[in-house]
Amino acid sequence: MSGSQRSLAKGSPAPGPVPEGLIRLYSMRFCPYAQRARLVLAAKGIKHEVVNINLKNKPEWFFEKNPLGLVPCLETSDGKIIYESAIVCDYLDEAFPGKKLIPEDPYEKAQQKLLLEHFSTVISALYKILFAKKDNQDTSELKLQFFEKFKSIEEALTKKNTSYFGGELVSMMDYMIWPWFERFPLFDVLEFLEKTPRINAWYKLMLQDPAVKETYTEPDVLLAFYKLYSQNSVDAADYGLD
Repeated sequence: MSGSQRSLAKGSPAPGPVPEGLIRLYSMRFCPYAQRARLVLAAKGIKHEVVNINLKNKPEWFFEKNPLGLVPCLETSDGKIIYESAIVCDYLDEAFPGKKLIPEDPYEKAQQKLLLEHFSTVISALYKILFAKKDNQDTSELKLQFFEKFKSIEEALTKKNTSYFGGELVSMMDYMIWPWFERFPLFDVLEFLEKTPRINAWYKLMLQDPAVKETYTEPDVLLAFYKLYSQNSVDAADYGLD
């Protein structure tokens, strides 16, 4: 089901029970962590519905689903709740049939988790750039710090010598890191892809992936959303909807 519905905000009634045969994703159209879950749902062809949450004006009942008030959050038809993006994605892969995204080999699985830990430092560096840009500060030093961390991801893919991080097919690691690559124009670091040829080739392959295409948001829309979001606008979550 499309994730383009308007978001529910404070005062909105809670949705009813999840219909049998579906799983519900509480999401936000522009959230990279929620996109992780949407990518996995799309890649595995899992029947689902999306309920968007306005993260600047959250409905009271949502804290009963997730005390942290964050997306993504899953709800099953028998009322089970799962949240935190990595846990949500692992659950979807393990609980549903279709192609398996997590490697079965324990060592390969551990390698992906280690690389994901490294990538979390890249994410932190990206947000430092974004916050500095918001405050009209010079970002050149922060971009160098980002690139130092980013190079380790290039080195990992070069060492593996495969098209994707899990081999010659897309796997969980690719989907877990993709949302931030989609936002490279927002962070103003697109130029660094030219300095990381293996990642750049991977990036171009990922743009052709069906799940990426299904969940993709154009850079100009992301930029317009973030401008509103950084102004604490409660309308940011529904940017671009009629």
